[in-house]
Amino acid sequence: MYKLQFKPFDKTPKYKQIVQSVITDIERGVLKREDQLPSISELSAEYYLARDTVEKAYRELRARGFIVSVQGKGYYVQATDASKLKILLVFNKLSSYKKIIYYSFLNALGDRATVDLQIHHHSASLFQDIMEKSLGKYNYYVIMPHFTQDLDKVDFKTILNNIPAGELVLLDKDIPDLKHPALAVFQDFDKDIFGALEGVQDLLAKYHRLVLVLPSVGNNYPVEIGWGFRTFCAKHGKEFAIKENAMNEVLEAGTAYVVVETTDLAELIKKVRQTPFLLGREIGILSFNTSTLKELLGITVISTDFEAMGQTAAEMLLQGRREKIKNPFYTIRRGSL
Repeated sequence: MYKLQFKPFDKTPKYKQIVQSVITDIERGVLKREDQLPSISELSAEYYLARDTVEKAYRELRARGFIVSVQGKGYYVQATDASKLKILLVFNKLSSYKKIIYYSFLNALGDRATVDLQIHHHSASLFQDIMEKSLGKYNYYVIMPHFTQDLDKVDFKTILNNIPAGELVLLDKDIPDLKHPALAVFQDFDKDIFGALEGVQDLLAKYHRLVLVLPSVGNNYPVEIGWGFRTFCAKHGKEFAIKENAMNEVLEAGTAYVVVETTDLAELIKKVRQTPFLLGREIGILSFNTSTLKELLGITVISTDFEAMGQTAAEMLLQGRREKIKNPFYTIRRGSL
């Protein structure tokens, strides 16, 4: 028997909940053309509803062309939009790089899906609110699971576990210990930074000290970046430090900086220009994520392929592939090391 998405204590009128439940399940492909709906009596008994409430809902669905009534037989689905996937995309924040992922995802889907975008701003509580309003309304839930706020109030893994198997897609970060294995296109942050540093070890050989400039307050960067950095320094016997910002940094010859934030990159470049040190000789800089400005300044960069992340996720959904895929991570060598 068809199961309504029905909340008895919701403020939304009960007949409206019935209408929305049927329309949503038609759009998601749960209800298909010519599927029979429960009779008015069956639905009334199942959900303790007045017959008038169910009749009103069915009248509206029929008037809007979603169902038809057949004399002596009952109500049947007439209209379907199951050819288009409905996808909820939930980012942790908006940035220029997130926009690359977003538009790559949309372009790869084309006209075969509709996508709604929400932002949880690293808040587990806000994510909970988003999902409570959205569960059951989409074919897929594509989530960036970077949470640093309200973790003492809300268990975000419980929320992820409530998403039906096969409908959850993790983007940017994998969470392997969920109840159901999720599809994922992810970065392996500690191994990515370690591998990137290994890849430029020939350039780093002339520096005895490495400094990672990684803000921890207000920016919510993955702690795994620091793990990979420490592992590399320990393996190669490098002196190292991890700092919040570059504002009070006093430059010393033989130091290379790994920089996440553009503001810290600008501060370091300014400091280098105020000393006799040469960038790429006495002082080195390696920056996260490429940009036209960094190209013009000759800054060596390491980055995940944001465009590939969005495209790969879209292709997985369109092709029905159930995979976990590590996103490409690359280095562009320039003169700053």
